[in-house]
Amino acid sequence: TDNARDELTPRESDILMLAAAGLSDKLIGARLCIARSTTSNHVTTILLKLGAANRAEAVAIAMRDGIIELPPPPDVIADRD
Repeated sequence: TDNARDELTPRESDILMLAAAGLSDKLIGARLCIARSTTSNHVTTILLKLGAANRAEAVAIAMRDGIIELPPPPDVIADRD
Protein backbone atom coordinates (compact mmCIF):
# COMPACT_ATOMS: atom_id res chain seq x y z
CA THR A 1 0.00 0.00 0.00
CA ASP A 2 3.01 2.33 0.09
CA ASN A 3 2.47 3.33 -3.52
CA ALA A 4 -1.28 2.72 -3.66
CA ARG A 5 -1.87 6.35 -4.64
CA ASP A 6 0.22 5.75 -7.76
CA GLU A 7 -1.39 2.37 -8.42
CA LEU A 8 -5.00 3.57 -8.44
CA THR A 9 -6.24 4.61 -11.85
CA PRO A 10 -8.18 7.86 -12.18
CA ARG A 11 -11.38 5.79 -12.60
CA GLU A 12 -10.62 3.80 -9.45
CA SER A 13 -10.04 7.04 -7.55
CA ASP A 14 -13.40 8.35 -8.76
CA ILE A 15 -15.12 5.15 -7.69
CA LEU A 16 -13.42 5.25 -4.29
CA MET A 17 -14.59 8.84 -3.73
CA LEU A 18 -18.18 7.90 -4.61
CA ALA A 19 -17.99 4.83 -2.38
CA ALA A 20 -16.70 7.08 0.42
CA ALA A 21 -19.78 9.23 -0.11
CA GLY A 22 -21.89 6.14 0.55
CA LEU A 23 -23.03 5.29 -2.98
CA SER A 24 -23.73 1.66 -3.85
CA ASP A 25 -22.15 -0.06 -6.85
CA LYS A 26 -25.42 0.42 -8.72
CA LEU A 27 -25.51 4.17 -8.02
CA ILE A 28 -21.81 4.60 -8.77
CA GLY A 29 -22.34 2.81 -12.08
CA ALA A 30 -25.26 5.05 -12.93
CA ARG A 31 -23.29 8.18 -12.02
CA LEU A 32 -20.30 7.13 -14.14
CA CYS A 33 -22.34 5.53 -16.95
CA ILE A 34 -20.81 2.10 -16.44
CA ALA A 35 -22.39 -1.26 -15.59
CA ARG A 36 -22.86 -2.23 -11.95
CA SER A 37 -20.66 -5.28 -12.61
CA THR A 38 -17.89 -3.02 -13.93
CA THR A 39 -18.15 -0.92 -10.78
CA SER A 40 -17.99 -4.05 -8.66
CA ASN A 41 -14.87 -5.20 -10.52
CA HIS A 42 -13.22 -1.82 -9.91
CA VAL A 43 -14.10 -2.00 -6.19
CA THR A 44 -12.54 -5.46 -5.98
CA THR A 45 -9.37 -4.14 -7.62
CA ILE A 46 -9.30 -1.16 -5.23
CA LEU A 47 -9.59 -3.49 -2.22
CA LEU A 48 -6.69 -5.59 -3.50
CA LYS A 49 -4.48 -2.58 -4.24
CA LEU A 50 -5.11 -1.01 -0.83
CA GLY A 51 -4.96 -4.30 1.07
CA ALA A 52 -8.44 -3.66 2.45
CA ALA A 53 -10.99 -6.26 3.53
CA ASN A 54 -14.01 -4.12 2.65
CA ARG A 55 -15.13 -0.77 1.26
CA ALA A 56 -15.12 0.97 4.64
CA GLU A 57 -11.54 -0.10 5.30
CA ALA A 58 -10.52 0.97 1.78
CA VAL A 59 -11.96 4.43 2.41
CA ALA A 60 -10.23 4.65 5.80
CA ILE A 61 -6.88 3.63 4.28
CA ALA A 62 -7.30 6.06 1.39
CA MET A 63 -8.13 8.92 3.75
CA ARG A 64 -5.24 8.09 6.08
CA ASP A 65 -2.79 7.91 3.20
CA GLY A 66 -4.06 11.07 1.53
CA ILE A 67 -5.35 9.24 -1.55
CA ILE A 68 -8.78 10.81 -1.14
CA GLU A 69 -10.01 13.78 0.84
CA LEU A 70 -13.62 14.24 1.74
CA PRO A 71 -15.17 17.70 1.94
CA PRO A 72 -16.31 18.85 5.39
CA PRO A 73 -19.95 18.19 6.26
CA PRO A 74 -22.40 21.02 5.42
CA ASP A 75 -22.84 22.09 9.05
CA VAL A 76 -19.07 22.69 9.37
CA ILE A 77 -19.12 24.85 6.26
CA ALA A 78 -22.10 26.85 7.60
CA ASP A 79 -20.29 27.41 10.92
CA ARG A 80 -17.43 29.15 9.10
CA ASP A 81 -19.63 31.96 7.82
